Amino acid sequence: MMSWMTGIREANDAQIHYLRTGGDKPPLVLLHGLTGNGACWAPLARSLESEYDVVMPDARGHGSSSTPLHGYRYEDHASDVIELIQGLGLSAPVLLGHSMGGMTAAVVASRAARMVRGVILADPTFLSPQRQREVYDSDVAEQHRRLLSQDKHDVLAQLQMRHPRRSPEMVELLATARLQTRMRAFDVLTPPNPEYRQLVSIIDVPILLVLGDAGVVSLETARELQGLNSRVRIELIQDAGHGAPYDQPERFEAVVRSFLRSVAAPSPSV
Repeated sequence: MMSWMTGIREANDAQIHYLRTGGDKPPLVLLHGLTGNGACWAPLARSLESEYDVVMPDARGHGSSSTPLHGYRYEDHASDVIELIQGLGLSAPVLLGHSMGGMTAAVVASRAARMVRGVILADPTFLSPQRQREVYDSDVAEQHRRLLSQDKHDVLAQLQMRHPRRSPEMVELLATARLQTRMRAFDVLTPPNPEYRQLVSIIDVPILLVLGDAGVVSLETARELQGLNSRVRIELIQDAGHGAPYDQPERFEAVVRSFLRSVAAPSPSV
């Protein structure tokens, strides 16, 4: 990461911090989930930086980005990403978003399809209204409040116990990101989320939906979305939960690479 660029762009009322591998290569924007940050993508970005200009922003309220008083809904996150793409002069990037970042990527692509070449949605937060309410009413935010009072050593130990197969580097990155996540970021859990069927049905670029076999989005839901938009492709990663990029990084990288190659090729004229 030492040779990568870091920067800050003004987006709406926020200062968005980002990492960037750079170079005159096709741009790829990686959007993390709630309690993550851009650096959580470092292992994947290292693998891709020889072929892509990888941009890894911290969402508002996360990492080294600022924490405005308001503006943590998906539409706000999407506006930040659109402003970042414009501000950095990125030409038709592919967006890859995980969890919260996946829903954000879907909103961006539904609003500004001409700006992006394709989207990869890694187990996005496509939740039923009932499930949204359950998550919002749960103690997930309170758990995070308690975590913020712990030291990093304790947070690391908890994550290592919960995810023994994840690499030490990944656990370290995730622990650091959690401790940098401010409480306001949890406003994104406020229902209602954007209606994901409607979003996906109007996206007019290639879409890769990456699922873990024990993730949030079921294969049944994915096939329903494929029925709404023929541009949806589905990849199921076995032995992976909601954190498929962390649980099965090599398999995840392989499906991402395959999709990136497919959208880089010029489309045949119809």
